[in-house]
Amino acid sequence: MLRNAPAIPNVGLSMHDPQDNLFAYLTSLQQTAVSTLKRLSLKSRAVQGTLMALRAVCAAGLAYSIGRALHTQQAFWAVITAIAVTQHDYADTLAQSRDQFIGAIAGGIVGLATAVFGPENLAAYLVAVSVVIIGCWCLSVSTAARLGAITTTIVLLVPMNGPVWDVALIRVAQVAIGMACAVPVSWLFSWIEQRWLHI
Repeated sequence: MLRNAPAIPNVGLSMHDPQDNLFAYLTSLQQTAVSTLKRLSLKSRAVQGTLMALRAVCAAGLAYSIGRALHTQQAFWAVITAIAVTQHDYADTLAQSRDQFIGAIAGGIVGLATAVFGPENLAAYLVAVSVVIIGCWCLSVSTAARLGAITTTIVLLVPMNGPVWDVALIRVAQVAIGMACAVPVSWLFSWIEQRWLHI
């Protein structure tokens, strides 16, 4: 935890949708954290950056090793997920992992359902991206919407060999591998920071 952090401003709790409240709160929290980090000395910022780099590198290395050991196609997707979900705070990593997984499942399902219209069908692709984004918003997981759209794009537009259902399954599996690596690495680093580094 950062010492002497300013109080989090009131973000207007009169919003009707709890998810809007959460988004406003997290945005305010992020802005407060960024402004606090900017006030840290160069040495403190270097230490924080080094710890973040170590988290990302450990999660990425573990994800790539597991992806290669399991002989998954394109293990780099697991690495991308591990890096994308790794945050400085363990709770943020957990939330980002949840969103990534929900988005991958939603995007995989919509992409798979849309694939029946044939490869490189632009109209079907655009409708699929819209459906997954609107669906995530309607199910109150709007934070997973863009990740669902990305997975739909991968399933429908990235050229791969084999049946389209295989592409969707592999994508979800790669996301799961990346998450399964990033979450424990982030927890371990948070524990080390609190226990020994007193950060």
